[in-house]
Amino acid sequence: MYVDSIKNGIVIDHIIAGKAMLIYNMLNLEELDCPVAILKNVPSKMMGRKDIIKIDSQVEINLDVLGYVSPNITVDVIKDGELVEKKHIALPEKLVDILKCKNPRCITTSEQEIHHIFKLTDGENGVYRCIYCDTVAQ
Repeated sequence: MYVDSIKNGIVIDHIIAGKAMLIYNMLNLEELDCPVAILKNVPSKMMGRKDIIKIDSQVEINLDVLGYVSPNITVDVIKDGELVEKKHIALPEKLVDILKCKNPRCITTSEQEIHHIFKLTDGENGVYRCIYCDTVAQ
């Protein structure tokens, strides 16, 4: 399989195998009008298998979504065909409006103007809890 390199854009690499479509949907990449390539189950010496997303444009992406879905992901910024920046993304300490609280008694269920905020409570296991009602994110 051959996927051409990009001149100006972003490569989201080291995605846990099988998580690329989740990232694609959470970042609303279907709304972009530039080429987006999703590579699934790519062989990796470090991970065994991994997914990769290539975006052939300089776009803003929510790094917290990436860290939440696939900790230890990398984001490569490409300009004029050269790697100019490599970001290593870890679990974010706080998620704002990425997840919704499932507790029907939570204030976020009845008050529409309140942001859905989850705080990382267990970094080893990637557990987030709602800051309003302490419900574990699912």
